[in-house]
Amino acid sequence: MSTKNYQPLAESLRPQGLAEFVGQSHLLAPGRALRECVEAGRLHSMILWGPPGTGKTTLARLMAGSCGARFQMLSAVTSGVKDVRAVVSEAKDHDGETVLFLDEVHRFNKAQQDAFLPHVEDGTLILVGATTENPAFELNNALLSRLRVYVLKPLVDIELRRVLDRALTDKEKGVGRMRVELNDSMVSALIRAADGDARRLLNFLEVAVQLGIDDDGNVRITEDMLPDITGATTRRFDRGGDYFYDQISALHKSIRGTDPDASLYWLVRMLEAGCDPRYIARRLIRVASEDVGNADPRALTLALNSAEAYERLGTPEGELALAQATVYLACAPKSNAVYKGFNAASADTTDFGTLDVPVHLRNAPTKLAQQLEHGKGYRYAHDEPDQYSQGQTYLPEELLGRTYYEPVDSGLEIRIREKLARLKGKLDVGST
Repeated sequence: MSTKNYQPLAESLRPQGLAEFVGQSHLLAPGRALRECVEAGRLHSMILWGPPGTGKTTLARLMAGSCGARFQMLSAVTSGVKDVRAVVSEAKDHDGETVLFLDEVHRFNKAQQDAFLPHVEDGTLILVGATTENPAFELNNALLSRLRVYVLKPLVDIELRRVLDRALTDKEKGVGRMRVELNDSMVSALIRAADGDARRLLNFLEVAVQLGIDDDGNVRITEDMLPDITGATTRRFDRGGDYFYDQISALHKSIRGTDPDASLYWLVRMLEAGCDPRYIARRLIRVASEDVGNADPRALTLALNSAEAYERLGTPEGELALAQATVYLACAPKSNAVYKGFNAASADTTDFGTLDVPVHLRNAPTKLAQQLEHGKGYRYAHDEPDQYSQGQTYLPEELLGRTYYEPVDSGLEIRIREKLARLKGKLDVGST
């Protein structure tokens, strides 16, 4: 095959109109704002935020074409302010509108982003930025306030099937001129491996055709070819980005919600996507204190042991210890009483400043301290019934009566609550 005029299948099949565009119905269905914008040919500067292969570049091209605007494309990975200035200069010499599509806009630093401000404001450019990262974190406020953000979603299976069907039947731009044998099982496998990314799916099909074609031009794609077609495909994940924090949030909340099945699912999702197991181990330790707490103190021990087990065994053997801890935490009784108490005490230390230690609690290691009556009136709890000095106070005077730790009606904290209530005289002495 000659490579001189070669064009990837994904590029050949790039939609030329909204009728061919697949996905993003929440933005492009009849009556939706972005569709109205495209059909009316009235564009505004915007950010298209979504994962790869969801149509950001295609949508920008269609919008520019709908209003007859001049389309310019830059990538923040390879371009700088000099390139932006060149586009601005050409735009000023051009009679009509200019749409500048800036891919990976989040790669520009604050100073580079600021370079767009005057040209967006005066209408020299209609800026369409594309990003896979959260614009609220990656774009400076000055630029973000001048752009409207549209969120693009991964394509669902039925939408990916439409993309694949078009590629298989289009005789001019797709592979429809060939006889391609692709059973339902293989179709499902390719769609799963594409993971919501239309471009990835078309790349898989292109590789499959190259592997399966015979001398007569027929293509037979079998399941044993799948590893070679898809390679080491991975799920959507980014270290330190939105997918990362969304998935760790899902894991934490599944454990908190006592759903061991969902907890295991999100654990495996993160591990398979390449998340550092040590990070997950640290998060499990946090969950043990924040969400289980004293309802089951063994949870913290098991979480710590799972982290130690992983350090000793490594991947993949040590990951089973993390799974064990995850399931235990999910099934354990829950209490956030310590977490809430800690936050409440922290708030008071901020609000009240440096309060003096009550005199009867102060240390008295010297004669001077004794002369100042440090420790006077302190009662040694071990010398009293139940190791409890009824009526003795331990908080600064300004905070007397404050309650930070309130055990919940769960696990061991039921007994802790009853004990504290009894000691404080809220229950009969004989109650348990």
